[in-house]
Amino acid sequence: MKLRLLTCLAIGLFLCGFSTLPSSAVSSEKQSKKWVIGPFLRPEKGNPVISPQPTAFDCPMQKQKIKWEESDTFNPAATVKDGKIVVLYRAEDNSAQGIGKRTSRIGYAESTDGITISRLKAPVLFPAEDEFKSIECPGGCEDPRVAMTKDGLYVMLYTAWNRQTPRLAVATSRDLKNWTKHGLAFEKAYNGRFAKIASKSASILTKVNDGKIVIDKVDGKYFMYWGEYAVYAATSENLVDWYPVLDENNQLKKLARPRKGYFDSQMTECGPPAIRTKYGIVLMYNGKNDKRSGDPNYPGGAYCAGQMLFDNKDPYKLLDRLDKPFFVPEASFEKSGQYKDGTVFIEGLAYFKKKLYLYYGCADSKVAVSVCDNVKNLLKID
Repeated sequence: MKLRLLTCLAIGLFLCGFSTLPSSAVSSEKQSKKWVIGPFLRPEKGNPVISPQPTAFDCPMQKQKIKWEESDTFNPAATVKDGKIVVLYRAEDNSAQGIGKRTSRIGYAESTDGITISRLKAPVLFPAEDEFKSIECPGGCEDPRVAMTKDGLYVMLYTAWNRQTPRLAVATSRDLKNWTKHGLAFEKAYNGRFAKIASKSASILTKVNDGKIVIDKVDGKYFMYWGEYAVYAATSENLVDWYPVLDENNQLKKLARPRKGYFDSQMTECGPPAIRTKYGIVLMYNGKNDKRSGDPNYPGGAYCAGQMLFDNKDPYKLLDRLDKPFFVPEASFEKSGQYKDGTVFIEGLAYFKKKLYLYYGCADSKVAVSVCDNVKNLLKID
């Protein structure tokens, strides 16, 4: 009888999209790797924390009121200001059907407990009649990552989407509500060599200082990991103009790549800001499972979250990497919506009240959070 029940449970889990193997494999691997940040646990109540709603604002492009977050809300950044977690999330209107075919804008939400959210009625970053119209219209502003300097300047790297080429763009703010756009991150590098290439997903290097996650430097320069089909790097002296790191052949230096047979067999898309720990720099990322050459224990096309460890002194040197994801789609809202293959797309990481709050997009449709309270020894918190 007991064997029959276990068999039925395994079959049920498999039909839901995941076999019983990944959970035990993740648990075992994490226990053997002291550098891994986690575990991240979903709160019992409250998720998803942000869902679509019919809020309207006066769109400067369409010259009319637009329900800017009516269709989907997902892929959030997160940081802390004035004793609150601030979540900056991507929202799509209902102007078309299909992934990437609507207009995206960045909304603002805040929370005193990390779960209960209040939102502004209008987006805080969006395409407008400005000098950046050609890179942001008509697709909009997508997938932000946000990090803060020690003196309180917030830096957002987001995808400017003109429906031709997605490219990293930069904006800065002191209050997280009023943003100054600076244009393409790679526009000035190497006489514009990389200004027209597709570029996404920038994770600025950070550390914990005085109880806050703040932007860090490497050899006197700001540093970030970026990319979706490989992990690349870039440096900057001012957080606005970024220079991709090149290899001995004068090509983009690849620090890590997708692996055939693994959950990240198609993409290794950088997640929230990378963070220094006593073991090294931990980069959380979004692995996409290839439908033909991926890990058969996960649905083809699913996005699961992984972690890489880079050397603290040499951030280009990959030291270790999880073979199984530390976070996978489990909840119904993580496996239904725009992206039904299953998605937990991590982008926002906030250190708040001695815990780490990880915010993520659910199937390109909603925003949820998971929490880790086992961080003090790992992060060398002051």
